[in-house]
Amino acid sequence: MVSLSSYADIGGMAQSLQQSIDAAVKRVQQQAAGNGGATGKVQEYEQTVNKSALNAAPFATNIGTLVKDTSRLNVFSSLAANDPADFYKFTVTTSGAPTLGTVGDAGVRLQLMDRGGKVIADSNKDAGTTYDAFQKLKSGQLTLDKGDYTLRIAREKDIPIKEAKNYGVQLRMGDYSKDYDTIAKQPAKGDNPFGNNTKLQGLAAILGAGSTSLNPASMILGGTAGSYGGRGSLLNALL
Repeated sequence: MVSLSSYADIGGMAQSLQQSIDAAVKRVQQQAAGNGGATGKVQEYEQTVNKSALNAAPFATNIGTLVKDTSRLNVFSSLAANDPADFYKFTVTTSGAPTLGTVGDAGVRLQLMDRGGKVIADSNKDAGTTYDAFQKLKSGQLTLDKGDYTLRIAREKDIPIKEAKNYGVQLRMGDYSKDYDTIAKQPAKGDNPFGNNTKLQGLAAILGAGSTSLNPASMILGGTAGSYGGRGSLLNALL
């Protein structure tokens, strides 16, 4: 990954992602003969959102729909200190082989999961067959069925959790005419994904959302004293 001092320059990151994907596409003989890029005048869209206070797959940030030869999905964000992982969801409308590109700081781990939570591609070199699948995903050779998918972005195991990490991820399937950028910011202090539902707010309290300390209930469910209790670290440990 290319080191980033910040992700304020979205245009520069997008260009780096484009170069990364174009290089990957050229390595695939079947795609080398095609354009593998923008077609006509590209329509650009951007959304800035706060990530959920619970960083588990069911609360993943939606980055859009991947449509073959139509859409390109980009997400730019960072893992803040003591933030164990980020989750992003997207939908694939037809079976096909997307191409994934990444930029950002070294030591970032990316996993692609299907709707059932099974890891089907993993950037960690010790992940075996799922690492092989990740290499295919980067070069546009991994076929995904129509359906919903989740990206999990975390640190490699040897990276301290207090070390912040910036990253950018891009997905496309063939050419594109619509470009969707998602800038995902950290949750606002006190955010609760359950809104005004008091019963669900109670569940959030049990899970330790937005808290830096574990309460007795969360410790019973698997937490440990002194560990990070915010952004759903309890649920994250179960995935």
